[in-house]
Amino acid sequence: MAQQAKYMVIKDQIKTWIISGEIKPGDKIYSENELMKMFAVSRHTIRQAVGDLVHEGWLYREQGAGTFCSNKVTSNTLSGQQTVEPKPGKNIGVITTYISDYIFPSIIRGIESYLTEKGYTLTLACTNNDTDKEKQCLQMMLNRNIDGLIVEPTKSSNYNPNIQYYLELEQNNIPYLMINQFYSQLIPPHIIVNDEHGGYLATEHLIHLGHEKFLGLFKTDDLQGVNRMRGFIRAFRENGLTASPEAILTYNTEERYDPLMDRLLNLFKTGTRPTAIVCYNDELAIHVLEVLRNLGIRVPDEISIVGYDDSFLAEASDIKLTTVAHPKMNMGMDAARWIVSAVENNSIKSPSIVYDPELVVRTSTAPVIKEQCE
Repeated sequence: MAQQAKYMVIKDQIKTWIISGEIKPGDKIYSENELMKMFAVSRHTIRQAVGDLVHEGWLYREQGAGTFCSNKVTSNTLSGQQTVEPKPGKNIGVITTYISDYIFPSIIRGIESYLTEKGYTLTLACTNNDTDKEKQCLQMMLNRNIDGLIVEPTKSSNYNPNIQYYLELEQNNIPYLMINQFYSQLIPPHIIVNDEHGGYLATEHLIHLGHEKFLGLFKTDDLQGVNRMRGFIRAFRENGLTASPEAILTYNTEERYDPLMDRLLNLFKTGTRPTAIVCYNDELAIHVLEVLRNLGIRVPDEISIVGYDDSFLAEASDIKLTTVAHPKMNMGMDAARWIVSAVENNSIKSPSIVYDPELVVRTSTAPVIKEQCE
């Protein structure tokens, strides 16, 4: 049986367990090892099947705890959008850029746990970081007469063409809150991480380990990436160093990772090899680890790497990532608490929240070896 067919068979079987009630919402599913033995397939095949089910909303992951069954999620007619079927009564909309097995399932669990406790239902939509899809999501939320809205901005470093929909929310006295970043044109209430300081902490950690040859990889069509890059540059200045023009590679949503990895490979072949790399997030850091592994470059002996978000990926590889922690569950619960208060008190007087980031040091970083500096 072909690899593709195997992973589809596993997906269908897990979905059958969920639909039949054999696995109920909140239940932990079988471990990777158990599924490998059950279906006689590789770990890669299991991860492909489970990753797809997480992306489609059937499952969710909790870091350090495992993979669990979600509430039943059904596809909406809009491409890239999913919604938990709403019930009559209080309803909060949540729009995110991605529904995936990265950090957002944990944020959703935080939101959902508080909303459920307060008797609210949840309508969930996804933009895939595309402003046209964001427009569709906002129109859908307005048509559903939601009571409040939690939004992760789409391409937050650019001007947003959907401002009128947010103004319509305000006109209709529907409170909304932005998480992870916010549109500067609106100056809305928000709950974010101090990403500039996070980028600073990641870079300063490597400077204190003696590194001088750096590379920073940053996504620039969202403000998280821009601010992390600002922190990267500030760490050099405040430690008496200068970042070279070649020290930063940037990319955007449409590029994703393959073109960036090609540029990284070319840099290693033609330029000066860095001893330290700061990555926009853990997902990118895992791609960089794979490139270095294929080149035979040892981490952290030859190159140290820092990620961002402290996602489950930080400990998924044989090299455990040093990374900047993201308060995933807490952000979700704080966002739900804020929006419920705004709905029930008919006000948005609660202050915005900015979390202070923390560095989590693991095995992907080490002091620079003296000959690497020469």
